[in-house]
This record gives sequence, structure tokens and C-alpha cells, in this order.
Amino acid sequence: MSTPPPSSPVRLLLCDDHAVVRAGLRALLAGADGIDVVGEAATGEEALAMAAHLGPDVVLMDLQLDDGMDGVTAIRQLTAGGSRGPRVLVLTMFDTDADITRAIEAGATGYLLKAEQPEELFTAIRDAASGRSTLSAPVADRLLNRLRSPRPTLSAREQEILAQLARGLGNREIARALFISEATVKTHLGRIYGKLGVETRAGAVAVAKERRLLP
Repeated sequence: MSTPPPSSPVRLLLCDDHAVVRAGLRALLAGADGIDVVGEAATGEEALAMAAHLGPDVVLMDLQLDDGMDGVTAIRQLTAGGSRGPRVLVLTMFDTDADITRAIEAGATGYLLKAEQPEELFTAIRDAASGRSTLSAPVADRLLNRLRSPRPTLSAREQEILAQLARGLGNREIARALFISEATVKTHLGRIYGKLGVETRAGAVAVAKERRLLP
């Protein structure tokens, strides 16, 4: 059931680096009751400046912005003022664990995928203006699955080696830094890969960042 529109229209600021996407959203939202698009920004910097000037209730924010500030940084700054600032609703094509976690931790009220139906978007915007959170079904599923999955348990030495991996060090450099042999490094790397379900150094670092295993 859709949320009824508030008595006064929700003032909405769009932020997406593609002009065609912004035009399409504006045209789509023109037919939505209780939503008034007050501005469009192509960059995170523009979104901050326009939000300060226009005072929107909600900022509809893409995460992947080509130039300058990324969406997560913009979210963090937009929501830094707490209740005085706008709510930020993410609208993106990306649903990786890392993207979702970073956006929510930065202060996003909701996280939607661009494949959503128009009515779902309208409802999410109105909910955001009222302080209610909305997640796309695939995003909610990912978060639940992550919560249900036990965190891999790494030994202290494995955590040390993983931290060195994240710094971009090779096996020989890791061995020297930790005063162990290269053979020992390789043995620990094999165990780390198995616990994280990956096959490469880059994969290990990516999963470790997603699961917040790095210091």
C-alpha cells in the first residue's frame, strides 16, 4: 500500500551525473503527487551547494559520479547536520555489499536500485521525507544474507598478512615485514583464500573490506 502524499509537496533534489537520467527522472516525477523537483545536480559538489541554497527535504543520490566527489562522500556531508539536513535516498545500479554498507554508514535513509517500478520510487521518496527507511528487495536480501552468514575467523597472523596484502606488499615484502619465511606467507595466504572463498590477492582484499575484516 502506498504512503499517502504529505499535505505539502516533498522538495526533491536530483543528483546524477547523466543528464539523460536526470531528465528521465524529472519527467517521471512530474506525474507523482506530492513531489516537487526543485533542482538537479551533476556532481557531489553541486549537490552540496544546491542543497544549502534550496533546502530540499530529500536528495535522490546516485553513488557513481564521474567527476570530483563520489556519492558516499556527498551523503556523509549532506547528513552531517543531522535533523537539520535533508534525507538522502540512494538510487543506483550497484548492489554490492561494499556499496550498500558504505552508503548506509554514511547516513543514507534508503537504498533503491534503478530497476524499481515508478510507484516504488515515489513511495520511497515520501517515506524518506518522513524519516522512514526503504530498501529495494534485492538490497534487503543481501543485507539479511550477510547478517546470517558467520564472519570468517582469521588467526592473528592471518590478519597481519591480510593487512599487509591491503597495503599492496608482495610475498617477499610481507615475509620481511613480519620476520617469517616466504613459504610461511604462502601457507597463510592459502588458508586466508579458503576462509574468504577467493582465489586471488585482490579478491581477498575486496572481501576483507566488504566484511570489515581490516583494521
